[in-house]
Amino acid sequence: MEQRHLGRTGLRVSRIGLGTLTWGRDTDEHDAADLLKTFWEAGGTLVDTADVYGGGEAEYVLGQLIEGLVPRRDLVIATKAGSVPDPDRRFDGSRGHLLSSLDASLARLGTDYVDLWQIHAFDPATPLDETLQALDIAVSSGRARYAGVAGFCGWQLAKAATWQLAAPGIRTRLAGTQMEYSLLQRGVEREVLPAALDLGIGLLPSSPLGRGVLTGKYRHATPSDSRGASDHMAPFVAPYLDDAATRIVDAVTTAADGLAVTPLQIALAWVRDRPGVAAPVIGARNAQQLTAALSVEALSLPDEICQALDDVSAPVHRYPDQDWSTL
Repeated sequence: MEQRHLGRTGLRVSRIGLGTLTWGRDTDEHDAADLLKTFWEAGGTLVDTADVYGGGEAEYVLGQLIEGLVPRRDLVIATKAGSVPDPDRRFDGSRGHLLSSLDASLARLGTDYVDLWQIHAFDPATPLDETLQALDIAVSSGRARYAGVAGFCGWQLAKAATWQLAAPGIRTRLAGTQMEYSLLQRGVEREVLPAALDLGIGLLPSSPLGRGVLTGKYRHATPSDSRGASDHMAPFVAPYLDDAATRIVDAVTTAADGLAVTPLQIALAWVRDRPGVAAPVIGARNAQQLTAALSVEALSLPDEICQALDDVSAPVHRYPDQDWSTL
């Protein structure tokens, strides 16, 4: 699999990443082993997790598979901290919480460092410089090789990156930012992606298949074995089952028919090759699904197909982004 640099850093990652959101919950250790082995054998390196996935079980399962199944040196392990299971405070970006969470993640993963440590979300209750100091401590102590964020909007990302550049004694720079990005969700193109491109920060798109909707599986009904049919995941899928999404999925299916490939391959290739994207992170239920997704490695979309998909999925950007200077 082709490797790409994450932003303007020396960290190289496979241009498709493996997500572990369901590990330890819906995906047991045996299925996780099949997924990791399939991914590694295909040349994949980037494995994305978080301290809250499965209540910590995702990290634990991944840790059990390292070395016994896949050598640690062959993986780029990315994890996150900052989300908390507290209805009164969803995010905690305090230095104490973040660093203790990192230590707990390392224990579950069975490793003394992670390749990429990310702040899971912006915490308005904590000074941003305190949060960013935790990233610097993690990198300078060797517990993390690179640092990033997730869920930061455009101004938050730009503020974080410029503070790091200006603050005395701070050496750590943001390598990546993780945000949802797909043909069904192009909101990052408004401010996040331009900021990331300007600042040399690589984008790691989550849900690149539109929460599974872009595969076409929901065109006529909700499959009984799909996430859309499960009690805890149905609300996650539901926003992308409207008329606008249907038009986009129809266009993806038409393109797939014309190129004799699958809608999954079309949707994944589109987001993989967008400017600024380092590696879309995909979540698969089993090795068969993952193999189907990894087959996109051989596909590059013709320019006319990309343009047609751009047109049918174009987000509405008005004031102050465009069409205002003549008012």
